[in-house]
Amino acid sequence: MSVRSQVSSAVVAVVTLMGGSAAASSINQNTAWTINRPNATGTYRVVAYGDSIFAGYNGAPFSVARRAAPYVDGEYLSTKWNANIEIIRRTKSGARADDIYTNKIVAERSYMQASNTRVVMFEMCGNDYLQARSAFMQQTGTCNYFELDSALFNCTLQMERSMKAINTYATTAKVKIIANIYYPGFDADNVLTNCTDSSTGTRVNKRARFLPYLLKSNWRACNLAQQYGFKCADSFAEYMGADYDSNGDGQIDRDAIRYRSGESEDGYVNRLTALSSTLRDANVHLANSSTSYDYIQSDNTHPTYYGSSTIGINTSGNGSGSGASDFNDSQFLNGQNPVWNRSGHERMGWSISTFDPSTP
Repeated sequence: MSVRSQVSSAVVAVVTLMGGSAAASSINQNTAWTINRPNATGTYRVVAYGDSIFAGYNGAPFSVARRAAPYVDGEYLSTKWNANIEIIRRTKSGARADDIYTNKIVAERSYMQASNTRVVMFEMCGNDYLQARSAFMQQTGTCNYFELDSALFNCTLQMERSMKAINTYATTAKVKIIANIYYPGFDADNVLTNCTDSSTGTRVNKRARFLPYLLKSNWRACNLAQQYGFKCADSFAEYMGADYDSNGDGQIDRDAIRYRSGESEDGYVNRLTALSSTLRDANVHLANSSTSYDYIQSDNTHPTYYGSSTIGINTSGNGSGSGASDFNDSQFLNGQNPVWNRSGHERMGWSISTFDPSTP
């Protein structure tokens, strides 16, 4: 295939992916970036597997955001450990969970088998639900929930398989983390479907139908994490809940909707459903009652990121680079960099970093 053909194919894949169709394509966006630190005591590796979220997708096939969540965590680690941190992202934008498990976590397991690997993380299922949601909205007549049920079943299956595989292969990792998923298009989904429910005979509110599936999926992500020795970064709580108490119940919203160990799946779904009035579209994440930050790009799907620096991707789907940390040690206060809550990737990377061990 010629370079022009490769470029054309990649662009078509991205356009299809961005359209969120049920038959979306996927594209490899793999990167390796080393954060170099003066007088470092060693070099350690962070490995991240996933889809466009961990890739740092920015709408282009041949570049990704440098400060995606895995990089952000690597920067925290570099400061904490006084070490060089090699951030390996093995990601495929547009990929469903089974693709990530089979063709990334298992097929590319050598990246986490390196003796200097200390952190392994993964995220998946976003495309499973995006595609199921798209198919659901195209329905007419009587609503069929098969695609949504299948997405939940397959996501649960692949998350568990992925944890088992990482436990087998990442023998030098000191911490393993899954990041659950936020709800892109929360406000846009507050519309009625064109199909009608078989029980009520009425059209269905898209958000009301979709939210419980996402909540079940996120509960299962965190519950499986406990079973298999993983940590669970609750991206849903960090993105969808305000950083202050908006309803006067005595709890900061993000903490009120956070996963709780020991709570049943039904209990979690019912609790968050009861608190649904405090959920906010992540395009307008509230830091307080008068300050908000946009966590979602203009595609209403992918996280925003700090700065404009990118990593170039070649036609084989790979990119690399190195450089110093963007922030000096004095700028990290209470385990947070100065922009920790101002974009989607910074928030997710900080959330992941709260599980980092104190020493390598």
